[in-house]
Amino acid sequence: MRGIVYTGEDVEVTDQLSLGDPGPTEVRVAVGAAGVCHSDLSVINGTIPWKAPSVLGHEGAGVVEAVGSEVQSVKVGDHVVIATLASCGTCRACSTGHPTWCIKTLGNVSQPFTYKGEPASNFAATSVFAESTIVKEVQAVKISKEVPMTSACLIGCGVLTGVGAVLNRARVQAGETSAVFGVGGVGLNVIQGLRLAGASRIIAVDTLASKEGLARQFGATHFVDASTTDAVVAIRELVPPGPARVTGALGWTGGVNWSFDCVGHPAVLRNALDVLDWGGNALAIGIPPQGTEVAVDVNSLAYVDRGLLGCRYGSSRPHHDIPLMVELYLSGRLMLDELVTERRPLEGFREIVEDMEAGKLARGVLTF
Repeated sequence: MRGIVYTGEDVEVTDQLSLGDPGPTEVRVAVGAAGVCHSDLSVINGTIPWKAPSVLGHEGAGVVEAVGSEVQSVKVGDHVVIATLASCGTCRACSTGHPTWCIKTLGNVSQPFTYKGEPASNFAATSVFAESTIVKEVQAVKISKEVPMTSACLIGCGVLTGVGAVLNRARVQAGETSAVFGVGGVGLNVIQGLRLAGASRIIAVDTLASKEGLARQFGATHFVDASTTDAVVAIRELVPPGPARVTGALGWTGGVNWSFDCVGHPAVLRNALDVLDWGGNALAIGIPPQGTEVAVDVNSLAYVDRGLLGCRYGSSRPHHDIPLMVELYLSGRLMLDELVTERRPLEGFREIVEDMEAGKLARGVLTF
């Protein structure tokens, strides 16, 4: 079986993988397409420490090819999106509709693969950079066969993370204002999530001016080129205070109700905090190296109800949110096809990575 393996020093495309049968509560999926996400690159460059050897990939869709004896929600032949949340389904977090809080979803590495005859780990409980993978039943969410695999796969991470951050974590209200830092795969989905929520101003920020067209296509009302201007100053000018608002001891007024850091850099997160109006909130979505800190004057938060929120996987509830994303796509309200800017076979992984790092892609997709 072919796949992409992280060896501890690099990655390689190999045909020396094998995969067993699913356990009683597991599903084996023939992967149809897989998106390449920055989190995969973070394993390769060491930002996310991970055991080697392991099969990468965590944004995928495919067709069920085998099910365990206790599986009831899907059957052989079903098309599914694979969620990364291998939640237990019974703890307090799961029972109250917060599977991203389930402790079982962290550190649950298994070894369903063998690589050159030796055990190999999965990544993010999914490992979709392989012709087939094994996941828990709770991770395989049935979808309509009308959705192309190359579009459906993106729901599994980028779409749930971005749109979910807006609808689930921030719960943005119609008419509120926003700024989105980073116009990559996740940032574009934050932007279209804000469009779906009815945000009145959606200010996209990136250091590549070439991202403006995509940002506006997905719903941005304004674009700030952070390579040529101070993004904080530019956003304050776009969302000034009302006539009765003044700058005082507790900081300037005006700015956005919501900001989203989709980059994962402390300077960007600080900018996301600095553009908030009183009562505004910044969401940390991008993943920086472990131990990263950001400095902020607590008074500028406490006295005026500003907040900094973490957001994992869009605070998603996969069995609710994935069908919702599919429904929005089929009704023409959610853009998925437009996210796919490059398709390549497994052997084209490095080309996708190079184009990602050059800022040429919304999303690159591997096909099988």
